[in-house]
Amino acid sequence: MKRWLPWIGWLFSLGAVFILLTSARWKLTESPFYVKEWARIGWDIGMLPRIAIVQLTCVVLYLTPPTSVLGVVLLTGYLGGAISQYVRIQEPYPPLVPLTTALCAWFGLWLREERLRRLLPFRRSS
Repeated sequence: MKRWLPWIGWLFSLGAVFILLTSARWKLTESPFYVKEWARIGWDIGMLPRIAIVQLTCVVLYLTPPTSVLGVVLLTGYLGGAISQYVRIQEPYPPLVPLTTALCAWFGLWLREERLRRLLPFRRSS
């Protein structure tokens, strides 16, 4: 079973990366529905490319094995910012997307990286 953990981890990781890359694409192409949502939550449309670059940088760090832990920490901060914007305007559903994305990124890395599993073990009841 242990030899399958990294493969399962990559599935979770790639799921999170797919969501993040889709979001970055919407930012960089200024997709009309995304621009409308961005304005609705109170952000300047001119920030879309800058935020996409930050997002893509975090994804590259996350996918690069020597910097994957740094990448997941930065992604958590980035996605926490997304959550805070929806909490600020008191919307209950949209925070679930960045929350589940962050959880998939962490779980995927935890499965892929044995050192992380040793550092953050799940305890079994005795």
